[in-house]
Amino acid sequence: MPRPLWAGAISFGLVTIPVRVVSATEDHDVHFHRVHLADMGRVRTRKVCELDDQVVSQDEIGKGYEIAKDQTVPVTDEELDAMPLPTAKAIEIAAFVDADSIDPVRISDSYHLAADGQVAAKPYALLRKALERSSKVAVAKFAWHGRERLGLLRVREGAIVLHSMKWPDEVRSPESLAPREAEVGEDEIAQALQLADRMTIEDLSGFRDEYREALEGIIAAKSEGKPLPAPAEDGKQEKGEVVDLMAALNASVAAAKESRGEHGEDATVHEMRPSKKTARKAPAKKTASSKSAAAKKTTGRSSTAAKKTTKKTAAKKRSAS
Repeated sequence: MPRPLWAGAISFGLVTIPVRVVSATEDHDVHFHRVHLADMGRVRTRKVCELDDQVVSQDEIGKGYEIAKDQTVPVTDEELDAMPLPTAKAIEIAAFVDADSIDPVRISDSYHLAADGQVAAKPYALLRKALERSSKVAVAKFAWHGRERLGLLRVREGAIVLHSMKWPDEVRSPESLAPREAEVGEDEIAQALQLADRMTIEDLSGFRDEYREALEGIIAAKSEGKPLPAPAEDGKQEKGEVVDLMAALNASVAAAKESRGEHGEDATVHEMRPSKKTARKAPAKKTASSKSAAAKKTTGRSSTAAKKTTKKTAAKKRSAS
C-alpha cells in the first residue's frame, strides 16, 4: 500500500466514512539531473532571499501573498488549516450525476480511497454499492493543499476512486480553435466509421511507453560504451502535402484489417466519384464512338448495295448478247 497522502472522511448525508487517500497512479518517467557539462557535477537550485542575498533553509521559508507592490501578507499553514471550511478534513458529497454528463477535460489527478479502520468498512461498502447500482457518480468538495477542490467519486474494481476536477470557470472554451465548416461526403463519413470499427479494442493493457523504452536504450548504450541505437525512420507526411482523404481512409482500413489478420480477402475498395469536369467529357467520347460505329455501318450497307447493282448490270449484258 502506498503512503497515504491525506486522511479525513467522506461525508454522505449524515453518514461519515473515515478514509485514507493514496495516489491511484505511478510516475514511470525517466528523470534527469541537471549537470555541469564540463565536469558532470550536479547543478543544484539554491533558495536565496533577494533582500540580503543569503541562502535560506527550508524551515525559514513560508507563504506570503502580495497585496501591493512591496507589501506582502504572510499566511501560515496553521491559519490555512484553521479556515472555517466544512471540507477541511472531509470529502463532502454534494450531488449525484450521470457519468456521461461529466466533460473528461475537467478530470485531473486520480486517487484511491481506502477505508480507514474497521469502523469504516460498512459505510464504505454502503456507498460503493449505492454508486454501483445507481450507475451514477458523486460530485464532492474537499480542501487540499491550500485550496478547495471539486471531486468526482466512482467505483473501480471494488474500490472508491476520487478524481480531482477543474472548476467550471477553469476550463477554456475551444470555440475559437474549431475549424470552419468543411464539406464532408457521406461516403467519407462511412469509411471513417468503418476504420473506427476496425480499430476498436476492448483492452488497453497492450499499450506501452515506447519513448521511455527508447530513452532507456540510449542510457544503457551510453553507460556500456556501445553505439547508440539507430534512429527510427520518420514516416510522417511532409508538411503541406495534399492528401486524398478517401484514398487515405481506404489505405487505413486495409492496414487495420491486415493488423487483425484479416488480409483483406473480402475487402471492398470504395470507388472515387468522377469530378464534374470528367463527367462532362465522358458523354462526348461516347458520342464520338457512336458516330464512328454508325459511319462503319453506313459504309458497309453502301458497299453491299453497289455489289448487287454491278451483278445485275453484268447479267443484263449477257442476256443482250
